Amino acid sequence: MSEFFPEVKLERSAAEAIARGLYAVARCDGVHEREAGLIASFWIDAGGGGPLSDLERAESIKPADLAAALHSDAERQMFVKTALLLTWADGQVSDAERKAVQAFATALQIDAAALAQQEASVKDFLLGQLVHVQNTDAVREVANKMKL
Repeated sequence: MSEFFPEVKLERSAAEAIARGLYAVARCDGVHEREAGLIASFWIDAGGGGPLSDLERAESIKPADLAAALHSDAERQMFVKTALLLTWADGQVSDAERKAVQAFATALQIDAAALAQQEASVKDFLLGQLVHVQNTDAVREVANKMKL
């Protein structure tokens, strides 16, 4: 994997809890196609054993239940980082998404400073994906949209 996403071995139950948490964040303002794609990609990469449609229809996981399902700091950090990426998947982070990620982070015992650091890391990663783009005005516009 990469330094941004170090490899984390997940039990099926942890992978399912993370996927359900991602759906909970996505549902805050309606699941967009890119968000659904990111969740599906995570589920496949994590070796999810059941159909993704079962998770889509499942009730949103509560922050305390997600916290109980994730046993290591690496699992908790992976969820938060992936949830933050998910919030940017449709190009704009809604207040509802921001509040949902905050609620999950709190339940996972990730304080505000660590969450802010994770968010900055996600923004840097996303901007790093644009380095090859020739249209500097477009890159500047994206950076401004992300309030960097």
